[in-house]
Amino acid sequence: MLRINDENKLEYYIEKYNIEDIFEKDMKEYMELILFNKNDHICRSNEKLDYFYFLVEGKAKVYTLLKNGRSLLLQFYKPLKVIGDLEFIEGDITSSNIQVVENTLCIGIAMDNLRENAINDTKFLKYICKSLGRKLEKISKSSSINLLYPLENRLASYILAITPNRDNSSNTDGIFTYKLTEMADLLGTSYRHLTRTINKLCNQKIIKKEKDSIIILNRDLLEELACDIYE
Repeated sequence: MLRINDENKLEYYIEKYNIEDIFEKDMKEYMELILFNKNDHICRSNEKLDYFYFLVEGKAKVYTLLKNGRSLLLQFYKPLKVIGDLEFIEGDITSSNIQVVENTLCIGIAMDNLRENAINDTKFLKYICKSLGRKLEKISKSSSINLLYPLENRLASYILAITPNRDNSSNTDGIFTYKLTEMADLLGTSYRHLTRTINKLCNQKIIKKEKDSIIILNRDLLEELACDIYE
């Protein structure tokens, strides 16, 4: 993480997402603009979270580690999403891993400052309750994805979620580096099944493999397959 000393940019995101309206008290003096570079972790499971974050630009994936050592994708976070709502209520120890998939900006407030100034803020607490409710609904949906959707749908949605937006200057887009074993874990499948599914999409000219990357050849067909599963 890298603190960005840019008051104008901080003010821009505060106004864009009306973050001041979340609190009864003016909390601007405690807000910091923080950059996470691609693949950085905002937090890791079972570690202390020192900041409460508003994700204001970029994207992050949320995954959990299972007792067998494998990981499982839960959802993706996009603006405006808060990180640390459960930790604010329950304590500082996190229950999930959150890793950014592109350069991501957050507005952070130190947990100590937040608890000191907002623990009795009914406006903020109401916002926290709504945030936790939305996350619970999302987790309930995520828990059924692996049971109800075939791997090709989940794979298509995952590829779209971690690749840049369409580049109108090119017929192909979405080049990204991947590790099949890691991807198989996140999608709750086996390495062999994932490989077969990737080859199927390659044969359909939807994607192609190139060394350690996947390139989207037909984004429209990929979006049809994706069904907005991880949106």
